[in-house]
Amino acid sequence: MRFLLDAEQREFTASLDAMLTAADTPSVVRDWSRGDHASGRALWRRIAEAGVFALAIPEAYEGLGPRPLELALAFAELGRHAVPGPLVETVVAATLLTEPGPAKRLLPALAAGETMATVARDHGYALDGEAAGIRLSLTAEGLRLAPGHGPVRPSLDPARRLTLLDAGGELLATDPPLAPALLLARLTTAAQALGVGLALLDRTVAHVKQRTQFGVPIGSFQAVGHQLADAKIALEFARPLVLGAALTMTEEDVAAAKVTACEAAYATARTALQLHGAIGYTAEYDLSLWLTKARALRTAWGSPDECRDTVLSGGRRW
Repeated sequence: MRFLLDAEQREFTASLDAMLTAADTPSVVRDWSRGDHASGRALWRRIAEAGVFALAIPEAYEGLGPRPLELALAFAELGRHAVPGPLVETVVAATLLTEPGPAKRLLPALAAGETMATVARDHGYALDGEAAGIRLSLTAEGLRLAPGHGPVRPSLDPARRLTLLDAGGELLATDPPLAPALLLARLTTAAQALGVGLALLDRTVAHVKQRTQFGVPIGSFQAVGHQLADAKIALEFARPLVLGAALTMTEEDVAAAKVTACEAAYATARTALQLHGAIGYTAEYDLSLWLTKARALRTAWGSPDECRDTVLSGGRRW
């Protein structure tokens, strides 16, 4: 199926792309990975001013949503520019906070970009718990507002810093909407992975036009062209699945989009690493910012096997 964006959607994605290009996100990512959140918070506020987080928040709480399709478009751009921070977790928090009291108190700040949120499941690790102002824990009792967090731990992606959240805290809801939250988490992760894959492909195509062997660009070699074509086909196949899932928002469609987009991004990352050669392995080279993110997103909010199982079983609740 071919999806055509309307003029407003095209303008929205173009404005995000322009804003993020001007923001020099690689330097922001490197600051974030060192624990310096100043530039990341400034970028976060600009993303919020563009209306991205408001797309996940109901109008009653100063949002514009929920609007899954526009969120998917936005997250593809965020992935394309490797924006750091608990992006998916913030929109998941917006979905979980449905009780009127906590929603009225916490959601307007998320919509405005004044703070960010993170979520941990079953006492697991939370992403960027030290940077988030709203830390949510999903426990057997329900949804709690964690009072703090433990030591920061590194992860595969240096920009994804992990923490355990402290036990206890205010009980916000005894029966939070887990299934809708997981759907939105997987959809936005898929869209973010799609953007990561597209960025890796663009950078690799540019590189093989410049890198030479035997006096000619390596992009002229048939084997290199085949690898890039395979990556392009995989990403273009994932794109309509992501947009289609944003329209239907069924468990099966979202799971299929998630596994397809994440596997396409991961395969593109492997191709990019091979075609860049030795420089691709260096952390100082900007390509690494997308390589590690592709690997991390592959298992975030559901491994490939879990998503395939959801598709084959006709849907499985959280």
